[in-house]
Amino acid sequence: KTLQSIPVAVSVTSGETLARAQIRDIRDLSALVPSLRVSEHQSSSQTDFNIRGFGNGANNVGIEPSVGVFIDGVYRSRSAASIADFPDVKRIEVLRGPQSTLFGKNASAGVISVVTAEPKFVKMYSSTALSYGNYNGFAMKSLVGGKISDTLAGSFSSTVNLRAGTVLDGKTGDKINNRRRTLLRGQLLFVPNDSLKMRLIADYGSITERCCAVVNLKASAATGVVNALGGQVNPANAPFGNLVYNNFNSTNAIKNYGLSGQIDYSMGPLTLTSITSWRKSKNITNQDSDFSSADLLGQNYANVRITTFTQEFRAATNLDGPINFLAGAYYFNEKIKQDGQILFGTQMRPYANALVQGGTGGALNLVTLENTFGALEGAPTKYQGKFFTNGAGLFESYRLKNEAYSLFGQFDFKFADKFTFTGGVNYTHDSKNFSTANTSTDVWSAVNFNAAAYAPFRNQLLYQGALAAQIGSALGLGGNATAAQIGAFAGANPAAFAAINAGSLAFASANMNNPAANPLNALKPLQFLPPFLNVPNAVEPGKTSDSNVAWTARLAYKASKQLNFYVSYATGYKASSINLSRDSRPALADSAAIVAGGLAGTNQSYGSRFAAPEKSTVYEVGVKANWGIASVNVAVFKQNIKDFQANLFTGTGFFLSNAGKQSVFGIEFEGSVHPTDELTINAAVTYLKPKYDSYIFSPFGDQSGGTPSGIPPISSTLGFNWNHALANDDHFVVRADWHYESPVQIIEGLPGFITKNSTTGAVISYQTGLDAARPYRREVSEIDASISYIHGAYEVSVWGRNLTNNRYITAIFDSPLQNGSVSGYPNQPRTYGVSAMMKF
Repeated sequence: KTLQSIPVAVSVTSGETLARAQIRDIRDLSALVPSLRVSEHQSSSQTDFNIRGFGNGANNVGIEPSVGVFIDGVYRSRSAASIADFPDVKRIEVLRGPQSTLFGKNASAGVISVVTAEPKFVKMYSSTALSYGNYNGFAMKSLVGGKISDTLAGSFSSTVNLRAGTVLDGKTGDKINNRRRTLLRGQLLFVPNDSLKMRLIADYGSITERCCAVVNLKASAATGVVNALGGQVNPANAPFGNLVYNNFNSTNAIKNYGLSGQIDYSMGPLTLTSITSWRKSKNITNQDSDFSSADLLGQNYANVRITTFTQEFRAATNLDGPINFLAGAYYFNEKIKQDGQILFGTQMRPYANALVQGGTGGALNLVTLENTFGALEGAPTKYQGKFFTNGAGLFESYRLKNEAYSLFGQFDFKFADKFTFTGGVNYTHDSKNFSTANTSTDVWSAVNFNAAAYAPFRNQLLYQGALAAQIGSALGLGGNATAAQIGAFAGANPAAFAAINAGSLAFASANMNNPAANPLNALKPLQFLPPFLNVPNAVEPGKTSDSNVAWTARLAYKASKQLNFYVSYATGYKASSINLSRDSRPALADSAAIVAGGLAGTNQSYGSRFAAPEKSTVYEVGVKANWGIASVNVAVFKQNIKDFQANLFTGTGFFLSNAGKQSVFGIEFEGSVHPTDELTINAAVTYLKPKYDSYIFSPFGDQSGGTPSGIPPISSTLGFNWNHALANDDHFVVRADWHYESPVQIIEGLPGFITKNSTTGAVISYQTGLDAARPYRREVSEIDASISYIHGAYEVSVWGRNLTNNRYITAIFDSPLQNGSVSGYPNQPRTYGVSAMMKF
């Protein structure tokens, strides 16, 4: 069958197209496939894949992706294992919508399938491609292979991708956002007879980079404090100045390697397949997460180790009759170990002291608070010099074990000359065990501002505050009166002062033990590393167990050799995901049991440990037409995901939750025309209209009926390829692609801008958080092009990516430790160069 005759929404990109377009890894693929969006954020290993607006899973290692990535039939469970360069890729397939009944590991939004070339049974073959570009970019891909015997062939390929950084760090003097990647890949193919084929693949990949640049987009009063300490951030009005400030270079050290073996055995029209894989991923990152040259967060370090084993069995038929089927079984076993630290730096104490002074009008500072708290507890030296000390923070340790299995199958029944019905089913069971062993040494965050011992202090603060406010009002000051003004008022108006003083004393006595009126509540935002309630515990078992049945039904009509129609209904499933970050918190529904069990620690907060499974449903109608000189594919669909797993980056952690229901209506168009034998013009357009059908408990309140962010209404690619034949069978090839995404709001809201009661912390308005994010929009308009001259086995090309230097922000978030500031990740600037390839 050809792609045009298969009634599935799929885009296939050949290895030749990938080479001409300078697609170096999966991250670059969205330039050619508009329904796919790939973006990189916190580190080189953290990449988001989205198909038709749905995706996620990369940044929080406990979250499974909604888009499944398979390389030579092997599921890559995390993005760090799927972003490497590919020297011998044959094609990349992007299957849109749930693919439950064809792939053992369910993917609720779609699948990216990378297929590499098998070794060839020829005496010997080899190829080498070299590329050099701006920013001292150097890339090399090499491949050598051939037959070892009449039944055994092998190949070995490697890549090196080097590039200087595109962004200058004004503090360290080094360039960041560089490239330093290598991949080694070896294959053996054993074919003893026409019935048996065995393929063994081993690969090793390494990434060692300084990633990823974060720029300041909005300064605040906290930024002024950073500057007062001698720290710097980039000018907020110049986010694309390729300049940032950090007090140390980030670390991204990634090792990814594994083995896989595939056995295919044919018995007439029946083919049996076994795919076995073992993979290991090691990922060490460290980042200056205050994103300034001030030493506030001394480090944000993580060491993640992932070990994965998979086994898949399939049986497929190729019968001449009306029925063919595929049936399979899949087993998945994964162990994740993640350890890390978020620690205060040398300037965190003076920075926090300045914020305390600013938040209390200069009335309080850290030394006063340390001495006061200690004296009231009967231990005067208990806290002295211990608030926000260098090296204090949160020491993290997470463990996750995931075991899953599935049974799946699909059949085609051609019940009439032009009609084919396809049906399929998938049963999946998934279980996870997870645990944490986190310890906070942040003394400040362990202080209970509502402690009974502090009642006299709260009384004094309430009294002074009430007295200053009342006298300020009496004097018509429009604010609090100073000590001098209070004294003058008392001398001039003794009776009035006596009344106000008595009222202030009464107010303080009545409210000194009222948590809602605690005058220290304004300092609670600085308590962001409180004692951590570890799991499992007496209330939380640290386990999830889910099962699901997904299915597919499709009717295809072959109107003619040139024209095919189909209508389909499919469901998908993604198992529970675990919040492996410092923002992991027990659910609010468990609060009563946690308090009753004596588990609630000081400043206990609630959120989520995990997100429940998400289930997708897609209704789709499509037409595929091919008239030789032109081809057209159109798909109209409505996709719903119930309990979509939303993952909000908070700057140093993640807020994981379920959206009740998220949907998108879409239209996809893919077309190409060949006006001459030498010229091909292609166009692809995706229209998406997403909606939160139900999202009551979002980080910004009830967002039901709202529009999800980050999903552009229009994504498109327009390209042409002119392959002009010259004398002596030489060729001159010109290729260009324009990728466009219409303007879209980058993120729904910024939690740091939510309006809260200064004393109780209760939310007054979510709207301010939503409004703060509205100015930050993304529009993409990138042009890639190449000109190649081919002479036999030799090829020379001049190429460029993002030739117009279109700059935009890919993601935004609240700047850590800088209330009122906004930070973001800029995209890559223009790159260009020359490459040469030799084949033998």
